[in-house]
Amino acid sequence: MTQLFFSDYHPSERPAVAPQPLVIFGAGGLGREVLVLLHQLNEAGAGWDVRGFYDDQPPATPTIAGLPYLGTAHDLNQTSEPLAVAVAVGSSASRAAVVARLMSPQLAFPALVHPRVRLASSQRVALGAGCIIQQGCILTCDITLGRFVFLNLGCTIGHDAVLEDFCSLMPHANISGAARLGAGVYLGTNATVIQGVRVGAGTTVGAGAVVVRELPAGVTAVGVPARPIIK
Repeated sequence: MTQLFFSDYHPSERPAVAPQPLVIFGAGGLGREVLVLLHQLNEAGAGWDVRGFYDDQPPATPTIAGLPYLGTAHDLNQTSEPLAVAVAVGSSASRAAVVARLMSPQLAFPALVHPRVRLASSQRVALGAGCIIQQGCILTCDITLGRFVFLNLGCTIGHDAVLEDFCSLMPHANISGAARLGAGVYLGTNATVIQGVRVGAGTTVGAGAVVVRELPAGVTAVGVPARPIIK
């Protein structure tokens, strides 16, 4: 786990740095949104040199948002130079599968946090490799995010919350204090987990659902209060 502090992360607080090559894995809409995030970071003083997109499903056009499609995970593993990678895949399970395929020792997975998301050292927020935190998110204090956690626009995370590896929160999802999400949990838009509640690994919580009691692993839960769908 890497502990990031506000002064360490936010580029405007640091001297200018040399351009750092970076590619985006995921050539769909989320990939284009992550490209916007990278532009916003660069405007704030970061030094990302975005080279293009990789995806195991080639896009319909040779360029995406003005940048080239560069190949598949296999091609990315052949890189001969150190290269940062942003994994822009919204599904928790699919993102974990992509990361498992990216095995080259040349690849690094930086945490990318929108420059207006506050992460002061006094907040004691720990971020794992590959986390992506989009604009409008609010994190309070004593929070732990595992590897490759994705927070989409406007999410809130309360005190002492723990989100394990590969959790995915869609826009305006809300995690109350001391809640815990197991690895690979996916929360739909406007979903809420109330204080102290645990959600088991690999569970999907539908859009707008409110989790008021513990959910087991590997289920899909919907409604207010959220209940597992019985198949």
